[in-house]
Amino acid sequence: MERSELLKKVRKIEIKAKGLSQNIFAGEYHTAFKGRGMTFSEVREYQYGDDVRDIDWNVTARQNHPYVKVYEEERELTVMLVVDVSGSKNFGAVGESKQDVMTEIAATLAFSAIENNDKVGVLLFSDKIEKFIPPQKGRKHILRVISELLDFKAENRGTNLNLALEYLTSGIKKRCTAFLISDFLDTQDYYKSLSIANHKHDVIAVQVYDKREAHLPNVGLIKVIDSERDTQRWIDTSSKRVRQAYDQWWYKRQQVMSDTLTRSNVDLAQVATDEDFVKSLLALFKKRS
Repeated sequence: MERSELLKKVRKIEIKAKGLSQNIFAGEYHTAFKGRGMTFSEVREYQYGDDVRDIDWNVTARQNHPYVKVYEEERELTVMLVVDVSGSKNFGAVGESKQDVMTEIAATLAFSAIENNDKVGVLLFSDKIEKFIPPQKGRKHILRVISELLDFKAENRGTNLNLALEYLTSGIKKRCTAFLISDFLDTQDYYKSLSIANHKHDVIAVQVYDKREAHLPNVGLIKVIDSERDTQRWIDTSSKRVRQAYDQWWYKRQQVMSDTLTRSNVDLAQVATDEDFVKSLLALFKKRS
């Protein structure tokens, strides 16, 4: 992409993302994520309405009366955007490409973060760690992030969620809020690494998908390409049996993803490439507030 074209796209995304972060997501972001960055302060006696998850069981046992831990909100959070840049990001049959939608979502989250005086870092991954941008503040930093997301050329094409999550766990020392933005087209079991990452950090999953990935249209013989493995084959979509088998494969894959996230206590927002992502993000924010 030529620099002049890239700057135009960056500016266009900045205007949209900044407007959303200031006018729509500002309050929602603060209530959903700001209170997640907490440091331990003291213990006090349990009061009606306290979260049972805050009970200090050691003190409770010694005092023979329930006590809860009291936390103080940190002045700033660190937000990590963990973004999938594997080959499948380029797919876009209905609406925009997955890459474009992922970039707009990441940009909106980034501007929401700096509006709340939080730092933003980026981890780009395929089946390797492609690039790490350390957390910083400021508009200049966010514009660099958007430019990277728009114009970055990954060296590898596959997807390895385990690798990205393990890097997040070991590489980011301070607790952060991490948005895992991906289409989740990974055949590996990533439950263990996701659970460990979410125990140390606050991980939120954002799945971006194209509706053509979920359902095969009846359009006869077509050539399909696996953009991550660089393979291709012909499929007869006029066959009802083929379409049903594909639908079952997609449903099973989605169920595995959903079960993995649920077991790991990770919240999920799902965004189709032909729909406005604002509704999905607002629902996520409200769920967590």
